[in-house]
Amino acid sequence: MAYLLDLLKNCNYLCIQGDMYRKVTDICYDSKEVKKGSVFVCLKGYHRDGHDYLQEAVHKGASVLIVQKNVAVEENVTVIRVRDTREALAQMAVLFYGNPSKKLHMIGITGTKGKTSAAYMVWELLRIAGFRAGLIGTIGLQMEKELTPFYNTTPESLLIQKSLRQMVDKGYDFCVMEVSSQGLKTHRVDGITYDVGVFTNLSPDHIGSGEHKNLAEYFACKARLFRQSRVGIINADDKYARKAAALGRCPIRSYGIQKAADYRATETVYEKFPQCLGMSYQLKGICNEKIEVGLPGIFSVYNSLAALAVCHTVGIPVHAMGSQLRDVKVKGRIEEIPMPGNYRLMIDYAHNAVSLQSLLQTLRHYQPGRLVTVFGCGGNRSRLRRLQMGEVAGNYSDYTIITSDNPRYEKPEDIIADIVEGIEKTKGGYITITDRREAIAYAITHAREDDFIVLAGKGHEHYQEINGAFYPMDERNIIDEIIRQYHY
Repeated sequence: MAYLLDLLKNCNYLCIQGDMYRKVTDICYDSKEVKKGSVFVCLKGYHRDGHDYLQEAVHKGASVLIVQKNVAVEENVTVIRVRDTREALAQMAVLFYGNPSKKLHMIGITGTKGKTSAAYMVWELLRIAGFRAGLIGTIGLQMEKELTPFYNTTPESLLIQKSLRQMVDKGYDFCVMEVSSQGLKTHRVDGITYDVGVFTNLSPDHIGSGEHKNLAEYFACKARLFRQSRVGIINADDKYARKAAALGRCPIRSYGIQKAADYRATETVYEKFPQCLGMSYQLKGICNEKIEVGLPGIFSVYNSLAALAVCHTVGIPVHAMGSQLRDVKVKGRIEEIPMPGNYRLMIDYAHNAVSLQSLLQTLRHYQPGRLVTVFGCGGNRSRLRRLQMGEVAGNYSDYTIITSDNPRYEKPEDIIADIVEGIEKTKGGYITITDRREAIAYAITHAREDDFIVLAGKGHEHYQEINGAFYPMDERNIIDEIIRQYHY
């Protein structure tokens, strides 16, 4: 419990009406969660505006409103006007939960590609080294074996601070966090200082309506991480990461393959380990060690280098980690699912042209019989992404099954039509099956010996987003159902 006046001490605000000495027992930004005495923060989103729900919040008992517009409500409700309600929410949340990040070693990882895999690797290596570590990111809030799913890579600041408080109360040492460009842009990680910040890479993505207006803004948001970090770690082979380091305010370490770096991989080899596809390499620079990674591709080498650099920076010897990475798996990141036939099936989050091309080119190194790609594109995102992904699938797959992803507020058929326009620029064969379950069933029932089937786009996600609602959909469950249905 705290007083409103105390929670606002790091905010610039104007009290429009009401009592500043109210006791605060709850803060929320969803009117459905309002209880008697709640502080309701009116967040303005791309599709919904919290100011449209303030009367509902007051009716349910909200005693304080945090707004960034002129509003009219009953005189017994305190109204606080701020420039940006998301910024105010972040600052209030930090104080409401007792500034928990100061009691943890914070690791933040940003970049277009590799955030989830690198973060998961860091989290696993810390735990193997004996530390208690939590993970916040695309997969959700991971604490020991308990997973709480999120719908955003970087959740709202209130949920972040609540999660950090839980870690502190349970005696955790570290928190590893994926830090998205949207998270940085919308103040979700305000008030957090990272002991180590990582910038993996940057390529055109998340540009368009409801995201970033151009690449320059996208980069500027990513680069903010180094203004909140004590030590920065960059991919020396990525020009944007090096540019971000130059703009940062912290000492920098580097990793890479092509250019000189503090942690450099040489002698990379594509490996077919007994239970998985993977990579091996010789680590040179600050440390020298043979490394084996249980995930395929050069991008897995980069992600493992980032993880090794972070863990070594916080004091874990590399020799204690070199053999551990082979056993680290990441949900939805080239996640191989055991199948009854003589073929391989993998689930991956690749949801843009760059990541899909990288994935398919990587799998070619392992010489599949056929490379079959099942994918769709998200609604209310750039049309160009659809055209590009269709073209990539046609150029790098032997066969493509085009289906639905998260259509959001668009018709799946319209999204598929855009993808088809892209794939028809190529000579690649394809079929369209709108229902994703049916598309997966088609891929499995038509599999040939030595095929590699890739279900791209959903990855770790356990839902399908349609017209603002989230419907349960986990591709692992779908695969199990298909196997049982066809008596494999």
